[in-house]
Amino acid sequence: MNDELERFVKENRDAFDDKEPSEKIWNEVSRSIKTGKKTTLWNSVVIWRAAAMLFMALSVYLLIPKTNNITKQREATLNEFADVEQFYIAQISEKTALIQELHKTEGLNGFTHDFKQLEAMYMVLKEEMKRSPNQKVKDALVLNLLVRIDLLNQQLHHLENDDHTTQEDTDNGKSKPSKNV
Repeated sequence: MNDELERFVKENRDAFDDKEPSEKIWNEVSRSIKTGKKTTLWNSVVIWRAAAMLFMALSVYLLIPKTNNITKQREATLNEFADVEQFYIAQISEKTALIQELHKTEGLNGFTHDFKQLEAMYMVLKEEMKRSPNQKVKDALVLNLLVRIDLLNQQLHHLENDDHTTQEDTDNGKSKPSKNV
């Protein structure tokens, strides 16, 4: 293919050589060289560069407020959750102290396994909330707190029923059957 092109150029060289630019074009070229004037092509490149820079600056400007809004939204979610968490943690502490008071000898042995699992899940969710706070994680944390409170309420109810039954047996003169009988 290269040989064909070379052959074509050699055969038609006279047809190529008779075409010359007009005198007006040569005058324009020589004038631009003498004055150092840039061509219109160069000016259009400068204009496009300036337009691209303006576009980038505008994009950055429009992107920054959205980032700030997301940050503010995350902070609001964290602050809102802190208030809710404080309320529920206070209730959990109160109920745990009540259970320990009612059942001094055995403590929380009956349901501590479930309670500890819920606490472990809560800690994992809390770490997730620190990394990426959002409504879904917040709802899961609140649900975990509510389940723990429900578990404590069930234990309190169970202990109160046992205490009430023991008190009635003592009041009626009945004693609990011993295991050695």
